[in-house]
Amino acid sequence: MAEGAGKQRNALLPGIVGIAVVTVYLILFLSVESQLGVALLLAGGAAVVLLAAKFGGIAGMRQSFAAQERGMNGVALLSVVVIAGFFYEDHFTLLMITVVLIFMVASLGLTVQFGFAGVLNFAGAAFMGIGCYTAAVLTKNTALPHVFVILAGGLMAALIGALLLYPVLRTRGHYSAVITIAFALLFKTFLEVNDALGGPQGLRVDGMNVFGWELNDNIALGDDFEISFYFSYVIAGLVLLALAFAFVRRLERSWIGLNMDAVRLDETATACFGYNISRWKITAFTIGNFLVGMVGALYAMMLGFIAPTNFTFGDSLILVSIVLLGGIGNPWGIAVATTIVVILPEKLQIIQEYRFLLYAVMVILVLLYRPLGLLPRPLRSYFPGWVPK
Repeated sequence: MAEGAGKQRNALLPGIVGIAVVTVYLILFLSVESQLGVALLLAGGAAVVLLAAKFGGIAGMRQSFAAQERGMNGVALLSVVVIAGFFYEDHFTLLMITVVLIFMVASLGLTVQFGFAGVLNFAGAAFMGIGCYTAAVLTKNTALPHVFVILAGGLMAALIGALLLYPVLRTRGHYSAVITIAFALLFKTFLEVNDALGGPQGLRVDGMNVFGWELNDNIALGDDFEISFYFSYVIAGLVLLALAFAFVRRLERSWIGLNMDAVRLDETATACFGYNISRWKITAFTIGNFLVGMVGALYAMMLGFIAPTNFTFGDSLILVSIVLLGGIGNPWGIAVATTIVVILPEKLQIIQEYRFLLYAVMVILVLLYRPLGLLPRPLRSYFPGWVPK
């Protein structure tokens, strides 16, 4: 029994050490202001990753997550709280962290579509916008609790996404992608000409209120200690991310995820075995849009104001680049890619005007030299931590 406990601790150790190193590195990276310091930290981080890969550190972390997934997930969530706590009064840094969490949830929705069922969706920002505008309308005109407003944002995105199901199901590959691109462009135009939704000026959105707790108010602890209100949204984003991540992982391991994989790998062969291709595409498209719309509602309440310019086709491409960069179908790859895509341009001010060029170059390099992404999707594991005897 003691031997088993020792093996369990040994299995956890590489993962805990890895997460601790990443936590310290991110705190340093977010703290540094000079461009030279940012460049040096980037070079140092790349060197550490290469050395860790060469001497088995990366493999040890993978084994830790495979052996003790729930425990490692908890450690990862705790590390985010530690990082946010370190910057408890820094509005901008906490805003970046929250945006990372929100984009991770949205990218998990696209992962269900892209990575599991092979349904292409280049309108991620549009469905996120549906959730945002749903939150704006409901918080302004109803007394619906804001927790249910978030769910309503997801439901509205799923319902409007149903309008695209017929053309998406009637086409395949690049043609279905073009349909979602057209929807993304039409959605922005619709918002700009619709005065009921604020037109090009946009709409104000009330801040989130959870059981009397106003998330848009700073947290005062005593007379001299105050925490930025963005810290509250970090916690809300973490809760939403934890629920979405757990749901997506369980979906992947279920018979539903297995059927979606079959559709993605070979539609013709899957249909020959009697599977209903349309059913699984509809399921993936609806679930993915629900996750994107739900986090869009939280995003709107955090920003306090939304406009059509927040949901351009370029923003949809950012979400797509996150999925491609991280590794299609791998939720943990989403975490790495979102951190890179959101935080790196903000810290490297010299590339602010060229961020879309940076995303394009990253996607091209990934497709050329690492087509499976930074963290390729591992072999399906139905029972976490199970090892054959």
